[in-house]
Amino acid sequence: MNIVNVPVVILRLQYRLARLPLQLIEDRVMTRLDEDTPARLFYERSLGTLDAAVGSVLGDVNLQASGTALVDRSDALAGAARLDAAADAKREKADAALRSDLTEAVEEQQEAHETRQQETQEARRAARKRAGDAAENAQQRTTALKQEAQAAATQKASAVEAARKDAHEAILADERTVVEGAKATLEAASDKRGTAAAKRARADRVEELAETEKANRQAERAES
Repeated sequence: MNIVNVPVVILRLQYRLARLPLQLIEDRVMTRLDEDTPARLFYERSLGTLDAAVGSVLGDVNLQASGTALVDRSDALAGAARLDAAADAKREKADAALRSDLTEAVEEQQEAHETRQQETQEARRAARKRAGDAAENAQQRTTALKQEAQAAATQKASAVEAARKDAHEAILADERTVVEGAKATLEAASDKRGTAAAKRARADRVEELAETEKANRQAERAES
């Protein structure tokens, strides 16, 4: 062994001794964590960077290679973790978008259902209103027809009463005419009877005068 290499060997030994607590933490603590845990990745990358740097300085190819491999492994796992995190973020975003779409779809469906219910209720109210208007119009038409019929009946009754009154007046007029005619006839007959009586009285008077005159002539002839 070259005397010059003795300090390097000692340094390598000292580093390995100094590294034992770090390796103990790696074996006892970090191995309990998931290999893609950020704390474990940070620790292992730091330890690998330290091994690679010390191995390069001390010419320890194996230490440098193991440190570089640990750094590469940590970087690969960190990259994979970042990709997983990005994928998780995308999935979460997609899930959030899906939930939002589902929520929006449910809200739209609920809104459409409420709109249909409202339209149905409005249609029912409109139908009830139309039915009520139709019933009211029918009642108004019935009332108007009843009023028209009553007015027509009243008018007809008035016409019948007027005709009855006219007929009664005509009958009374005819009766008055008959009575007046009969009265005139009676008066004419009475006048005729009076005239006849007067004529008979005059005739009787003339006859009496004639008898008296005859008796007087006979008496005069008897005396002469």
